[in-house]
Amino acid sequence: MTQSASPQAAPGLHVGIIMDGNGRWATGKGRPRSEGHRAGAQTVRRVVEVAPNLGIGTLTLYAFSADNWNRPALEVRALMRLFREYLRAETPRCIRNGVRLEIIGRRDRLDAGLVGRIERAERATGAGRRLLLRIALDYSGRDAILRAAQCLQAAAPLGREAFGRLVAIVDHGTPVQELDLLIRTGGERRLSDFLLWEAAYAELLFLERLWPDFGEADLAAAMHDFGGRERRYGRLIGAAAG
Repeated sequence: MTQSASPQAAPGLHVGIIMDGNGRWATGKGRPRSEGHRAGAQTVRRVVEVAPNLGIGTLTLYAFSADNWNRPALEVRALMRLFREYLRAETPRCIRNGVRLEIIGRRDRLDAGLVGRIERAERATGAGRRLLLRIALDYSGRDAILRAAQCLQAAAPLGREAFGRLVAIVDHGTPVQELDLLIRTGGERRLSDFLLWEAAYAELLFLERLWPDFGEADLAAAMHDFGGRERRYGRLIGAAAG
C-alpha cells in the first residue's frame, strides 16, 4: 500500500458529517426514498461550496456505510446510480472550485464501472488545494482499524500517529488531521461506525434537521457553535489548572 503523493488540502478544520434523514424527508412528503437521496446530493453541493469560506479545509461525508448493503436491493442500486451521476456531474465543478475529491472505504464490493469513475475523478481533481472533500463509500470505521492492524502482523510496532496514517491508507485515503467537529443530521445521536479512530477528540453536534433541509446557514451555525467550545484534550486549562 502506498500513500498518494497528491497535494494536501488547504489548511483548515476537519469536519465530518453523517448525512442522515434523506429517506425520512422523502416519505414525509409522500415521495419515493430515492428522491430524498437526490435531494441530499443537492445539499452536498451547497455545503461543499460554502465550506472553505467557513474555515474548513477537509470535509468528510458519510454517504454509504458497510452495513447499508443490508438495505433493499432496489434502494442500493438507486444509490449506486446516484454516486455515478454525482461523480460525472460534480467532477468538473470540483476542478473549477479547487476541490480535491477522495473516496474512502472499500472498493472490492463496488462494480468495476463505478471504481473506474472514482479513480478518474480522483485523478482529475488531484491538484485541488482549496478543500479536500472525502466521501465515505462502503465505509466502516471498525473494519478500517481492523485492516490496518492486520497490516502490522509482521511489522514493527507503531505509535498512534503512524497507525492513524495506516488507517487512512487502507481506506484508499491520504492521511489527514484528526476530526475537529462531527455533525449528524436527522435527530439520531450515535456515530454509526463513522471515523472511529479519527473522532477520538472530535466535538459532537447532533441536529434534528433532516439532511436535505440542511443549508449554508446550518453549517455556519455549527461552525459558530464549535468556535465557542473549549477543547482540552484531557488537560486542565486556565484557572482550573492553577
